[in-house]
Amino acid sequence: MMKYSTSPTPSTSFPRSTSPLPAPANYQPTTASASVKRYKYMRRLFKFNQMDFEFAAWQMVYLFVAPQKVFRNFNYRKHTKSQFARDDPAFLVLLSVWLFLSSICFALAMGLDWSQLALFVLFVVFVDFIGAGIIVSTIFWYVSNKYLAVDGAGGDVEWGYAFDVHINAFFPPLSLLHCFQILLFNNLLVHGGFLSCLVSNSFWLASIIYYLYITFLGYSNLPMIKNARVFLLPLPALVLAFFGTLIANWNLSHMLMNFYHYRVL
Repeated sequence: MMKYSTSPTPSTSFPRSTSPLPAPANYQPTTASASVKRYKYMRRLFKFNQMDFEFAAWQMVYLFVAPQKVFRNFNYRKHTKSQFARDDPAFLVLLSVWLFLSSICFALAMGLDWSQLALFVLFVVFVDFIGAGIIVSTIFWYVSNKYLAVDGAGGDVEWGYAFDVHINAFFPPLSLLHCFQILLFNNLLVHGGFLSCLVSNSFWLASIIYYLYITFLGYSNLPMIKNARVFLLPLPALVLAFFGTLIANWNLSHMLMNFYHYRVL
């Protein structure tokens, strides 16, 4: 005798959770509007006692060693809270603190005075991070919904998720360029020569590859997106550009230092 399953047919509008736990009792299958999500997120932004900093720190570590595991949690959030985007701003807060401290170290390594240091930190946090992040996230959000969406898959890419993907992808380059590179700055990178150019530009190549790869993972994680591999298309050109900078002895870290000095003077 054929046995029929008594379980309902799973919905294809969002991926099933890999967790064996059932959905919470307050789970609602309907999706809140973007304004409601934004309001809830901003309301929690300064309620530090409600943030899970331990889990956010775990995500930061795994963005280096196993970024795929970070995006599995986004699938679980969709199953339990009917949204892919984070509802806990703990990761954003930790990243902002990390950026603030690394910018101070970077400014001290460049020999900036205190007034220049304050201006430098303001530029990095509000222009390079927040301003550029909003622009990049909006571009990727528009392109993914306009050109990469699967017809009939149900739902659009959330802007909040696009921003989450950006800050996830932003963290490894920040650590490589603002932290690890500082350890070599005074001893190696500040000097000229081929070795300095090789180490400096290798940091930049690794940072951009990290950013593109994590961005690819973020959008390939969505069931309503097709051909997420387009985010990896610049990789061959980046490798060629890397060798071109070595041949031309164009030190990208020196270029960044000159840009930062020009901006705060």
